[in-house]
Amino acid sequence: MTNSTKQQANFFDLPLTLHDLNPSAISQFELWFSQAKEKGEIEPSAMTLATVNNQYDVSARMLLLKSFSDDGFVFFTNYLSLKAKCIEEIPKAAMVFWWPLCQRQVRITGQVIVASTKQSDEYFNQRSRDSRIAAIISKQSAIIPNREYLLEQFNALAKENDDKLVRPDVWGGYVLQAQTMEFWQGRPHRLHDRFLYTKKDSKWNIVQLSP
Repeated sequence: MTNSTKQQANFFDLPLTLHDLNPSAISQFELWFSQAKEKGEIEPSAMTLATVNNQYDVSARMLLLKSFSDDGFVFFTNYLSLKAKCIEEIPKAAMVFWWPLCQRQVRITGQVIVASTKQSDEYFNQRSRDSRIAAIISKQSAIIPNREYLLEQFNALAKENDDKLVRPDVWGGYVLQAQTMEFWQGRPHRLHDRFLYTKKDSKWNIVQLSP
């Protein structure tokens, strides 16, 4: 048995019943997120974000979750990107977290709103200097002639003083306000545990789903 298989087997033995779950989906996510970090997941904040436009074109990509609370799940991007254009047309999205060492998956759906200017400014200003430069010069998803073109812009801005490195209007955050959250835990024989939280009137209803 490999180390990975042993770790998975350990998690198969963890109890997971309705009584084990926190009444709050956000608190349950916080617990699993902490356990994913403790188990050594390479990037526990990595997630797939799926969006759709008004032509029903679905797209998905990997992003990093930057924070979460009862207010929602926060990520940052360029407001001219494909994902941003989709969100502008249909302000809904889905997130999926997969933690293989834990054999756990979390699926989240909900409305998406633009983060406050203050929230976007605070996060942008705490990024490294190089990351701020990259965000400023990148017109995300736009066609460029080659990598050298990108590096020339980067190097030119790197020579400027820090007071030039302010958050551009086309870069900032989004908040996904969760309406449903499904917690999936792997089990032997594919008899996996699945629990679905659905939010209604600020309260979470929990049901168990067949695998």
